[in-house]
Amino acid sequence: MSEPVTLAELRGVDLFDDIDDDQLAEWVAVAGVESLEPGGLIFEQGVEPPGLKLLLEGEAIVVLVEGERTEPVGRQFAPTWIGAIAVLTGGPLGVRMKAETPCRVALVEADDFRRLVFSQPPVHRRVMEQVAPVMSRITEMEQNRERLASLGTMAAGLAHELNNPAAAARRAAAQMEEALDVIASTVGRFVDSGIEREDAHGLVLLQREALAGAEKRTALDTLDAADAEEELLARFEELGVPEAWRIAEPLSAAGVDRAWVDRVAALAGSATDAAVAWVAATLTARGLAGELQESTKRMSDLVGAVKSYAYMDRGDLVEVDLHEGLETTLAVLGHRLKHTEIEVVRRYDKDLPKLTVRGSELNQVWTNLLDNAIDALDGRGTITIATSREAGGARVDVTDDGPGIPPEIRDRVFDSFFTTKDVGHGIGLGLATAHRIVVDRHNGTITVDSDPGATSFHVWLPLTQT
Repeated sequence: MSEPVTLAELRGVDLFDDIDDDQLAEWVAVAGVESLEPGGLIFEQGVEPPGLKLLLEGEAIVVLVEGERTEPVGRQFAPTWIGAIAVLTGGPLGVRMKAETPCRVALVEADDFRRLVFSQPPVHRRVMEQVAPVMSRITEMEQNRERLASLGTMAAGLAHELNNPAAAARRAAAQMEEALDVIASTVGRFVDSGIEREDAHGLVLLQREALAGAEKRTALDTLDAADAEEELLARFEELGVPEAWRIAEPLSAAGVDRAWVDRVAALAGSATDAAVAWVAATLTARGLAGELQESTKRMSDLVGAVKSYAYMDRGDLVEVDLHEGLETTLAVLGHRLKHTEIEVVRRYDKDLPKLTVRGSELNQVWTNLLDNAIDALDGRGTITIATSREAGGARVDVTDDGPGIPPEIRDRVFDSFFTTKDVGHGIGLGLATAHRIVVDRHNGTITVDSDPGATSFHVWLPLTQT
């Protein structure tokens, strides 16, 4: 840092546009210069800066570090000034800055910078004019990252939830194809074996009997089902029916017995194997159709939940049922509750009127509150969601029986960028975003009470928005 900076070099930095050469000479006297090769560190993230840095030559890249991952977020081009706000506030820098090209950088130590900036109001004014834009950019950047992280979490959860019914539908469709092949080939077997029309009619009646039995029958207990299947399997083997195990299962579930099989054999003769396979395939196809219907309904419900969650195809202000928003949010977060011992208790006031709100924004509030509650419980506990009418508005309470929020940080939970989570898990904007949406966007209130075993977030919203 021994090489001196020149007055002409500093004059090119807009921070000093409003001071004369005598004032600028005071900066020259305390500024030291260093040269950096590409990759050289200018500022480190999370560390209080040593002072004001002036990029006199070259280009610097700004990155955000998250664990082992770095994300480019901007660039700085000479001549410019860097780090003034962090030096004045005494806080660490939120980003890392490195030389992208060979750079010439001047440093004004923190004590010298504060002494000069407070003695020269034009420079102080220049710095303060940048506080709001810089904080706005940082907030916007972090909010975008949080939205992307939330979207990624929701997309991963939705993909996981859709995968199960989609796989079930594919499996059912494949099995349905096999069953239909058996049904289609049966008529030919009946014709080839010379079954008379009257006997064919009798077989149709036996088929209908099996279908009717399947419809009104409840599931057999394990022992009964095993006994019934074994009895049918033995009879099919006596009759020489191929793949008897495949046919016995759906027929036993439908409640047919050995006597029914004997009646089929009396009518079908040499085509007995085709006849029982035909009835079994019909029962299987009907069951598979039900599985397909259930699977596609599950997929449709999930898509509907996401659509409702985002309030697609609706205007900005919408009239909503708060309970619908809470339920769709729970559906979207279903993947986080699955495979846990977390119980969700609902205490809804069914007489609560609909509210005029910014629907998709409000669902972000429920997402953040419920997501935090799930994190707090660490896989085991109870989340209670209660709604009520209060003071001309609607109140929603989200309570978990987790360890609680320590008293020393309780007043900071709604501050931007404040988080108790480990690096890479949240960025401290969830509750700040919830506060902004409830208070600034909906004229409501959001507060928290917390003790070990009971943390409650209370949201109050007016019934209508102006």
